[in-house]
Amino acid sequence: MKRFTAVMLLLLTLFSGIAFAEEAVTNPPTAPAAELAMPAQPAETAPAVAAEEPKMDSGDTAWMIVATALVMLMTLPGLALFYGGLAKRKDTLNTMAMSFATYCIVSFLWIAYGYTFVFGPDIKGFIGNPDKLFLSGVGVNSLTMTIPEYIFIVFQLTFAAITVALASGAFIERMKFSAWVFFTVLWMTFVYLPVAHWVWGGGFLAELGALDFAGGTVVHINAGIAALVGALVLGKRREAALKPSNLTLVVTGAGLLWFGWFGFNAGSAVAANGLAGAAFINTNTAAAVAAVSWMFTEWMHTRKPTVLGLASGAVAGLVAITPAAGFVNISGAVIIGILAGILPYFTVATIKPKLGYDDSLDAFGIHGMAGTLGAILTGIFADPAINEAGTGLLYGNPKQLLIQIIAVLVTVAYTAVITLIIFMIVKAFVGIRVETEHEITGLDESQHGEKAYSI
Repeated sequence: MKRFTAVMLLLLTLFSGIAFAEEAVTNPPTAPAAELAMPAQPAETAPAVAAEEPKMDSGDTAWMIVATALVMLMTLPGLALFYGGLAKRKDTLNTMAMSFATYCIVSFLWIAYGYTFVFGPDIKGFIGNPDKLFLSGVGVNSLTMTIPEYIFIVFQLTFAAITVALASGAFIERMKFSAWVFFTVLWMTFVYLPVAHWVWGGGFLAELGALDFAGGTVVHINAGIAALVGALVLGKRREAALKPSNLTLVVTGAGLLWFGWFGFNAGSAVAANGLAGAAFINTNTAAAVAAVSWMFTEWMHTRKPTVLGLASGAVAGLVAITPAAGFVNISGAVIIGILAGILPYFTVATIKPKLGYDDSLDAFGIHGMAGTLGAILTGIFADPAINEAGTGLLYGNPKQLLIQIIAVLVTVAYTAVITLIIFMIVKAFVGIRVETEHEITGLDESQHGEKAYSI
């Protein structure tokens, strides 16, 4: 409990640099991510455009099919390889199975009720209307903007799946597989769906004006805080040191994540247009700069630039640019990338050892911290010349920074509390930690009866 309290105090210190304003923030309502991406129409043609029924665009549709496949690739095999290579040899398969099983479970839950609770008509700012359970009323002619609704549904499904899977990085090598499956169902339902609706589905954070182009709060802060809470509840592994079993898999997984991230960020324009191009180049720039920034930071700190550091820096840069990808210009992307290679590095290399929590694969250190960094910097660097839906502090709108901080604090508080409750429920029903002898022999054999390597 002392460590839990210490880490909670750290979070409050990091995230409350600007006091939480009591007064209501008045800002034009911000639409969900799909609507934010829509190109602005000239004022004189707006009435005519509004009168037209939406029409399917084959170019947008083709791009979004590709983008959806790219985001799916991020979980399988991207994240599975990245996390699997970082785990000990005796736990590699179990680590990969957590991503695999999560993608399959979320794929079903999303079409059963996830989609409608996120993107259904808003109910008092908190959750969507359940009128599209099991995709009721969705047909081949249903459209979201200029693409078939079916494609938009699967695109958003891939976001939900990878968000849950990201949190597993903090739980590996000691969590029961049955507990992970139970956690996946509960966390996706009671944490991911509400937060996604608040930001992207027309909920209260969207009404407040929070900017999150592709998932800074919805995906990375959400998963990062869940990872931290779970790591504290589970406690340390018997062998807590990070000794990657296969760095080749790590680099391969990181490359696949980077590749898939173009669908993640550029696809969030929901169109094949200039905004998608801006998100694409911002994504690549921030990732590359962050990888170099992490490398030099580590080089100065430990006297050796590691390949693991390069891969971790690239992922941190991808995380940090995610909320900002469709809002900032290239200068903003460079600054975000530089900072994303520094703050997460010291969280992983300095803060984690001092506080003693066992975030096995640094899901909080990279996704939680870089996601927070990116979300807040979006409030500073959002350039209306890139996207008229967002104007940051540097372009004359200081309120946007405050709104971003509020969105971060709300997400952190809600996710931390509900994740803790979910872990208590899982612990009561199936238990959460494997037996000591199973942890020693490895979870591949104890949980699955298999080995990653038969040599």
